[in-house]
Parts: sequence; C-alpha cells; structure tokens
Amino acid sequence: MENATIGEIVKAHYKSGTYIGEVIEDRGENYLIKVLAVAKHPLQGDLHNYGKTENVFFHQRKALSWQEKMNVSKPAVHPYTEDSIPDYETSLRQAVDELKEKLNKQDSEFNQKAIKSLEELENSYFH
Repeated sequence: MENATIGEIVKAHYKSGTYIGEVIEDRGENYLIKVLAVAKHPLQGDLHNYGKTENVFFHQRKALSWQEKMNVSKPAVHPYTEDSIPDYETSLRQAVDELKEKLNKQDSEFNQKAIKSLEELENSYFH
C-alpha cells in the first residue's frame, strides 16, 4: 500500500502474524505502525522448515503487544475495511483460538508441539 496516510487504520502482515494498526510514520519503503489488534496469530515452529520437528529449532512466537510499534514493508500493508477496531485482548484471544482450531484439525507431531507452544503463550497472555 503505497499511499497510506498518517493516522490511517490498516491491516499489516508482519513476520508470520497479521495485525490491525495505525500508521504513525512513513519511512520510505516502510510504514511504522502501532498495533491496535491481532487479526492472525504468528505461526509457531521453524518457518524455514514449517511442519518439521526433528533437527530444527522450534520457535515460540508471541503476538506483538498492544501499541507495540512495527516497521512494515509497504506491500504488506492493506486498507482496513471493517467498521470498528476490535479490542486488543479480545482479538488476541480469537486469533489464538483460530490457530489452535486449525492445528487441531490434523493430528501430527508438529501440530501437537505448536498447540503446546500456544497453550504456554496463553498462560502468559491471559493469566
């Protein structure tokens, strides 16, 4: 998205997650965006060897925090077209639940490890 304005609410893909946020600065090829909600929780595991658990480092990836800043490439930024911005904590809960539901559809060692990782994150997010 080449023409976002400062203060505009956008959807941005960052690392392996997707966030709703406010553009706070144009940095040439990137926008600096303040996180307001989570649209898609980051994936768990080794992104370069996704689906594998042996001989790889299985990464646990947290979602970015409320109002955390992210430097996002302009092509990864899109207009946000919904009427309202969801509450951060509610959106985080929904994003975690959606990823767990997706992982539960197929029983594999990778999915079980990813679910365990998400459950650990849930404890830090919500308790």
